[in-house]
Amino acid sequence: MKPERLEQLEKVRAKSEYIFALSGNPNVGKSTIFNRITGMGVMTANYPGMTVELNLGVTEMGEDSIGIVDLPGTYALGAVSEDQMVARRGVLQGKPDVVIVILDANNLARNLYMLLQFLDLGCPVVAALNLVDQAEKAGVHTDVELLSEFLGVPVVPTVGVRGDGLDELMHQALELAQRKEEYITIPFSYAMDIESRIRRLARYIEGKLEDVPFDLSSRALAILLLEDDEEFVEAIRQEPAGGEIISFCSRIAEEIEQEHGDKAALIIARERHGIAGSIASNVQERREYGKPRLGERMWEYTTSFKTGIPILLVVMGLVFLAIFWGGGALAELFAEFWEAVIGGPLGRGIEALLGVNVFSQSLGWAVDGVGAVLEIALPYLLVFYLILGFMEDSGYLNSVAFLTDRFMHRLGLHGRAVIPLISAVGCNVPAVMGTRVLSTRRERVIACVLIVLVPCSARVAVIMGGVSRYVGWAQALLLFAILFAIVIAAGLFLNKIMPGESTGLVMEMFPFRTPSMVNVLKKTWLRLKDFIYIAAPLIVAGSFLLGLLYESEWIFKLTQPLEPLAEWWLGIPAVALLALIFAFLRKELALALLLVLAAQAIPGVTESSSLLEFMSKGQIFTFALVCSIYIPCVATLAVLWREVGVRDSLVITGSTVVLALLLGGLSHLILILI
Repeated sequence: MKPERLEQLEKVRAKSEYIFALSGNPNVGKSTIFNRITGMGVMTANYPGMTVELNLGVTEMGEDSIGIVDLPGTYALGAVSEDQMVARRGVLQGKPDVVIVILDANNLARNLYMLLQFLDLGCPVVAALNLVDQAEKAGVHTDVELLSEFLGVPVVPTVGVRGDGLDELMHQALELAQRKEEYITIPFSYAMDIESRIRRLARYIEGKLEDVPFDLSSRALAILLLEDDEEFVEAIRQEPAGGEIISFCSRIAEEIEQEHGDKAALIIARERHGIAGSIASNVQERREYGKPRLGERMWEYTTSFKTGIPILLVVMGLVFLAIFWGGGALAELFAEFWEAVIGGPLGRGIEALLGVNVFSQSLGWAVDGVGAVLEIALPYLLVFYLILGFMEDSGYLNSVAFLTDRFMHRLGLHGRAVIPLISAVGCNVPAVMGTRVLSTRRERVIACVLIVLVPCSARVAVIMGGVSRYVGWAQALLLFAILFAIVIAAGLFLNKIMPGESTGLVMEMFPFRTPSMVNVLKKTWLRLKDFIYIAAPLIVAGSFLLGLLYESEWIFKLTQPLEPLAEWWLGIPAVALLALIFAFLRKELALALLLVLAAQAIPGVTESSSLLEFMSKGQIFTFALVCSIYIPCVATLAVLWREVGVRDSLVITGSTVVLALLLGGLSHLILILI
């Protein structure tokens, strides 16, 4: 676990008498329950892998203060992916008093696997059987008392979106935490030969370790070693008696393999799945309905290749129309409000207070930067995130992930990656942050490269305002097609040259659900908040810096050195390349900045001139092409820096710049030839 997360967890522990950890798969409504319990706004989504870091909150029960740790949504507690590792570390290092495992009543056998892993680790567990209302509608009835008896832990039926059963859930968890008894009883056992070997290894381990990892029991360590868990094998190997223990474990693992024909880790996993399936079949009754429900039929239609692809194309078309029309209408309203109520009076106030000078005029650029956030970015993002939230909550994005999984594997990713790629159309900043749902660093790096190549709303505005307006709709569509081809080619190329393979897509298959508008609005706000907190300050700061360079006339000193690259290679005016360079600070300003610079550098051009007065249609196309490919903005670079590190961020940045210049030069050459 990251040191800063441990520090935050310790702060929560200092404020709380007890710590409860919430665990469950990504589709089980875990984050909804977390929000209900704590009242804290944490994003929930009806598709795999939404929560990646630990989310922390505090709640009160009577006189007791309870810290709540929302673990990443995952299906198991191995060390094969980052989300599983973070979830496991959250329990082993955080040492919660109780782990609340949230089960999906519709997929009980699949969900019980991780609960059994928690019991193997010796964790105090309370189970929340969530989504019981939907299970009953689907004809699935669960005997909760019998399930509790089989598992040896309290089981509480819940409906998270309504808050049903949550008071009883917290009461049971608090009661278990207050008993403060060591949790030793394991209510189930593996096959006799497997169980006997686990106990042999556990007895061998006892007393031989100077430092027991995470204070686990000998039984828990024995199972982890037999599962060949790299983290624990390496930890034991560092102990003075580690070599002996690993050697003894290898002999037992060989015995299991010789007897069963498969590795011990696979046999234990099969045993655990078998126990989960046996428990589920004994506690659940299923009533078959003659006619599939609407949600089930919609799932079938949206995941079938024959019907799913046309539906996806129609949905994407409607989404883009809604973004352009709805976002455009909102942008006009926001622009009128900003100019009349805030921007105009504030700009005049700065001039009245500081006078007309370089500093005050640069502050005016910063004010315009705030206006750009409100007038240009937020309207389109607001519409897009509302639609995205609706598709998430209904379950449609789950269908998209399933439908596109095979194609995404060709790009070195899997179906879950389609979520951040789609959200990149709104803004690259939250899309890059969304790559945390991917299991490996290889997948995250590939996804980040593709995301920065996907045209965000700011770059779409450049294409629509430049190419579509001055060159034509056909050329704008051609440019979008080129960008789409670049994204596909980049994915295929990276999948070939980067070592490793994409992981498989593991996801629950469930019918569509009625979206909760509260959840949709909450997710929309949380995504906008990410943009406002991360991207907006950088846009404003970039605007001030740009204004300072412009008002001091330093910016024009760069024009002459750029002439060979701009005019000879790209075939565009030097001021156009200068605008592209400084558009890195604010990409949506590329066209406006181009006119401002041209008005100062080219005789006869004013800030209200048409681009066609000093650029040809071919030059405008090349300008928009280069603008759309190289890394979108400083805010995206900042997020890349945080998510994939300095080296990879610089490699991605440099690669997009080189690619943009190469394709820009090729565009110029083709235009000369035709």
